[in-house]
Amino acid sequence: MAYMVDGAELAADEQGFLLEADFGEEVVKVIAAAEEVQLTDAHWEVVNYLRDEFREHGHTPNFRNMLKGMGEIRPGIDSKYLYDLFPLGPAKQAAKIAGLPQPYGKGGY
Repeated sequence: MAYMVDGAELAADEQGFLLEADFGEEVVKVIAAAEEVQLTDAHWEVVNYLRDEFREHGHTPNFRNMLKGMGEIRPGIDSKYLYDLFPLGPAKQAAKIAGLPQPYGKGGY
């Protein structure tokens, strides 16, 4: 599988996760469209959080740690909020849309 972004083909695994992280804005738009997710500012907030975590730790957090980290950014965020944004599973679907490789195990560390 691959995504076409700005005329370049980006390799992805069979589940649609990029093999190499790409932090371009257009990547997010292309993958979100493939996932049938309409991007809002709330989606971008989660995408940017996951990208920062990936840059800092080399992988994305699991759902529990993601919920905790997002709660520190904006108090009141709960699991329903994240599932409303990423219905196929916030830790995995959001990482995919963020242009990051597939998370470890069940979504991170």
